Amino acid sequence: MSTTDDALDLPAFERERSRIRDTHLRPAGERPPSTARGLHHTALISSDVERTVRFYQDVLGFPLTELIENRDYPGSSHFFFDIGHGNLLAFFDFPGLDVGPYAEVLGGLHHVAISVDPERWETLVQRLAEAGVEHVVHSGVSVYFRDPDGARIELIADPLGEMYGHQVL
Repeated sequence: MSTTDDALDLPAFERERSRIRDTHLRPAGERPPSTARGLHHTALISSDVERTVRFYQDVLGFPLTELIENRDYPGSSHFFFDIGHGNLLAFFDFPGLDVGPYAEVLGGLHHVAISVDPERWETLVQRLAEAGVEHVVHSGVSVYFRDPDGARIELIADPLGEMYGHQVL
């Protein structure tokens, strides 16, 4: 099956999105409060702890907050970066396991989007360029790149709860 736009029935996809939206999306004032308090952390996999720390702390400016042994796998590290508002980006390494490269699979991670102030966004895009990190800017507020292990990361200059000027929360 081809994945080009002309091989897909794009109007059918939009009709299905509309049907789901009409069926399930409640107006903001009618939504019950979430049962969650927030995202505690998202955990990714690192092949090299120090390289990951240098990238996330030194290039992106996310302070390392903890580095402990992973309770589930002896010898493995579990480490955390502050991404603001009490949210953490975490990593595991799995020494001795033959963990393959990043792959986009159903149920897997597509990307992690992290909100940054617009002034910092410009600086971070420049820092990615200076570090030789391939990146793509979209819509003037999003930059996509891959971390040292291939995970897709987005830095977005929109406020939390907003996407390209549209409220999503």
